Amino acid sequence: MNNKVIVAEVLHEQLKNELSYDQILALLENPKSVDHGDVAFPTFLLAKAFRKAPQAIAGELAEQLTSEYVEKVEAVGPYINFFMSKKTISQAILHEALVADSHYGDSSIGNHESVPIDMSSPNIAKPISMGHLRSTVIGNSLGFILEKVGYQPIRINHLGDWGTQFGKLIVAYKKWGSEEAVKAQPINELLRLYVEFHERAEEDKALEDEARAWFKKLEESDEEAVHLWKWFREESLKEFNKIYTMLEVSFDSYNGEAFYNDKMDEIVTLLEEKHLLQEDQGADIVDLSQYDLNPALIRKSDGATLYITRDMAAALYRKRTYQFAKSLYVVGNEQTYHFKQLKAVLKEMGFEWSDDMYHVPFGLITKDGKKLSTRKGKIVLLEEVLNEAVASAQQQIAEKNPSLANKEEVAKQVGIGAVVFHDLKNDRLNNFDFTLEEVVRFEGETGPYVQYTHARAMSILTKAAFTFNPDATYALADDASWEVVKLIQAYPDVVQAAADKYEPSVIAKHAIKLSQAFNKYYANTKVLAEDGEKDSRLALVKAVAILLKEDLRLLGLHAPEKM
Repeated sequence: MNNKVIVAEVLHEQLKNELSYDQILALLENPKSVDHGDVAFPTFLLAKAFRKAPQAIAGELAEQLTSEYVEKVEAVGPYINFFMSKKTISQAILHEALVADSHYGDSSIGNHESVPIDMSSPNIAKPISMGHLRSTVIGNSLGFILEKVGYQPIRINHLGDWGTQFGKLIVAYKKWGSEEAVKAQPINELLRLYVEFHERAEEDKALEDEARAWFKKLEESDEEAVHLWKWFREESLKEFNKIYTMLEVSFDSYNGEAFYNDKMDEIVTLLEEKHLLQEDQGADIVDLSQYDLNPALIRKSDGATLYITRDMAAALYRKRTYQFAKSLYVVGNEQTYHFKQLKAVLKEMGFEWSDDMYHVPFGLITKDGKKLSTRKGKIVLLEEVLNEAVASAQQQIAEKNPSLANKEEVAKQVGIGAVVFHDLKNDRLNNFDFTLEEVVRFEGETGPYVQYTHARAMSILTKAAFTFNPDATYALADDASWEVVKLIQAYPDVVQAAADKYEPSVIAKHAIKLSQAFNKYYANTKVLAEDGEKDSRLALVKAVAILLKEDLRLLGLHAPEKM
């Protein structure tokens, strides 16, 4: 039940000869002030048809419009302002939300179709840093959001487990590394070797040639090269899984770059068969000038394939394997051009499903305003950040609620949740600077604030021993509860908008607004006062608790019942 839909239907009854229902719906506005009602309709477009001034049209129409869901209609200048019936609408919304419970806002628009989500995708032999957080948590949240609107998400960790960096790593290991050091601290030691390689390669250019030679050996299945590659990969995955366990993120596939090694020849053959390959200075390219894009380099002059060839093989494999309705790539903003080229080449090959591939870009996390870089060793380890966040949450919980039964578990949920929420509340295209002190706060627009609001709502419900009765009538007509009711009412549209825009921040912002509106309501209303509306107020509290828990779940977070 949507207020604009209700008003559009009321207006359409009177204006069906002048404007279509969709035209009316598109014109409706949310007034800036609550004094001007809940929905406003401008009458400028009707001036020609009615041959009257908009103010006069508004005045006449306002007197003719009625509905059980509309309390009053006022004309203010050229606008018609609609004040919805708080009692009628709150009754319908509270009943709908409480009956549906956690399924409120669900839809079947996805029709159980598959959506692969390419996400996280760290490079083997490098630690998971704060730089990997965004792809991981945005992708994970999109999986939950798409599932809520009826799709079947397939979370794919497209590991960076191939490429010249392995040549560099093998050279560094053989020159300056030891088996004992790698076994003792796999990721830290491999990172140290990687950074040392780059430092020394700035002085000694021959190292780059050695690295290329070792990677060529790896491509040719040299026994020593393959043994080292497998070992680096296994040790890295063990470390990665520690972080994924902390974040409670799981994957349906770990097929990384290496998985597609034997699938690229088919791509090159298909391009040749379709006469799309052109030679350019010994290399093979696909001309993309009709898309206003630079040529796509498919194969270098030495016969080596490139990222785009591998990504084409991956796209074709995913289409054949999953028959996807759409395929998402949660990859940084800097890869936008690459994905434009990727889609264009697939389109040239006649694969119309390339239109269903979507790059979901995101901005950078910076530290003190500076970009994080693995190559120069300037990284912030995600595991350390998560541990610090948990410690900060533990300290604050000990001060606020020292007798809390499961303090350690709640501190994990709050601390890790704070880091994830801080990422997801930002529009994904925006860059943001990370400061732990700002993130793990129980006040302000934070994850702990939303979780604390949920715990407060649960505490009220427990104290009142409230049980929802589907046959009861719960209705509220006061201004204070109306702001909360409107946010509950908006929820199905919020979920759909988050799914349409691939934007988890839509959910996070709803959680913040609902928490703020509820806390304001609670501060100014005696919820537990013994009067005829007590059960209706508790029904509102229950609906808030349900939605906050669901908002947090869609972001990949927990909703503790006590904090």
